[in-house]
Amino acid sequence: MAQHGKKYRRAAEMVDQTRQYPPDEAVTLVKQVSTTNFDGTVELHMRLGVDVRHADQMVRGTAVLPHGTGKQPRVVAFAQGEKAREAEEAGAEVVGGEDLAKRISDGWLDFDVAVATPDMMSVVSRLGRVLGPRGLMPNPRTGTVTADIGHAIEEIKKGRVEFRVDRSGIIHVPIGKVSFEEQALLDNLGTMVDAIIRAKPSGAKGTYVRSVTISPTMGPGVSVEPAAAGALHGA
Repeated sequence: MAQHGKKYRRAAEMVDQTRQYPPDEAVTLVKQVSTTNFDGTVELHMRLGVDVRHADQMVRGTAVLPHGTGKQPRVVAFAQGEKAREAEEAGAEVVGGEDLAKRISDGWLDFDVAVATPDMMSVVSRLGRVLGPRGLMPNPRTGTVTADIGHAIEEIKKGRVEFRVDRSGIIHVPIGKVSFEEQALLDNLGTMVDAIIRAKPSGAKGTYVRSVTISPTMGPGVSVEPAAAGALHGA
């Protein structure tokens, strides 16, 4: 195992690894333990009591963070006619159909999110091998395949984030930047935790939220009291 540098070790000494912190203390601490010289991302890591081998225990969804992620996502839209104009007005960087599909199949992937109207999925489906492994494939369950494409793009631009549990039963998702005010990070944390709790599958048994941790791009994780994190959104 690679050893951490002095900067990381000093930051780690600030965190009591035996303690679960109240959300406000955790947010204050995570800003202090970031070891990057740039404005790092604050990520939420939630370990869930689900068995992802079973389809009825898959957890995925979206949440619109009230203060955004601190990053302006680049959106491409598969749409035509009036819907194409709607996508352009909502702020999509690139809008197209067959031409956009060819551009992507030729190797262009300079975007963060792809959205599509339902009638364009026959074109988009051919890009599954390119977009799927990168998590860029439009999907009705995450609101990226929709007739209301303008609204979807506006939400993405405002800070809509997609989450999905991984093979280890953990969700990793950004909730802002280290430079955010503490209250902004708390608001985003509460919104995301609430969305993940609401996405609890019917097949999940026992304790659903096993642990909640927040961490900077580079720096130690800070454990958060699960019950307190879950109560943030309604506070």
